[in-house]
Amino acid sequence: MRPNKVKALWRAGKPALVGWMSIADTYAAEVLANTGLDALVLDTQHGMGIGPDRAAAWLQAVSSTETVPIVRVPWNEPAYVQWVLDAGAYGVIIPLVGTREEAAKAAGACRYAPLGYRSVGPNRARYYAGADYLQRANEEIICLVMIEDIKAVDRLDQIASVPGIDGLYIGPWDLAMTMGVDPTTYAKNEAHAAACAKVLEAAKRHKLVPGTHVNSPEEALHRFKQGFLFSPITTDTGSLGKGAASALNLVRSGLGR
Repeated sequence: MRPNKVKALWRAGKPALVGWMSIADTYAAEVLANTGLDALVLDTQHGMGIGPDRAAAWLQAVSSTETVPIVRVPWNEPAYVQWVLDAGAYGVIIPLVGTREEAAKAAGACRYAPLGYRSVGPNRARYYAGADYLQRANEEIICLVMIEDIKAVDRLDQIASVPGIDGLYIGPWDLAMTMGVDPTTYAKNEAHAAACAKVLEAAKRHKLVPGTHVNSPEEALHRFKQGFLFSPITTDTGSLGKGAASALNLVRSGLGR
């Protein structure tokens, strides 16, 4: 089976440099995947109009490169998880996991028996990953569960002790909402920072990967220096918007308008 480069980085204690896509355009995926990113995430939870057909084409585009394809599924639903894995995703990010039972549901969907209940049928995955996919998928596939509620922070040890989970991934905006904190200013809130620190500590305590969503490459770098190992350093929408705005402002300034 093709080795999972992201897991290899984590084993070495190094962060994965990740891109994030909310637009399932295959050409854009190839462009970003060929920049040298370690992994590229397709967001089918908050991305625009991303159904199974577009997600499958996106996975085909990314898997033609050295970049690891990962999908954030829309919900903690086994059918979503198993479908994207069969289509060739090398990892899944599962949102809104708040209890041990929900964590077990998420982990089980990612693992073949006896470690889980994933159904056998790795249709496209075996072509992308290799003939020994069934024998090695349990060790190579990534399962990240999202911590997005302050109640989940209180249950971190219960969640993190579930077998089959690879990491805890903070959803800072939803977490802020459950704390009564403005999601647009969470980075300045001490209580929110303390909650994130608890997730980091719990991940390390249980030998899991700590990850968090961020608003900028500067914040990603800050998180890496704190000890987090998985954060997006760039996004498709951010690159498009900021790149266009930067060019526009440069030319407008030069023309005095």
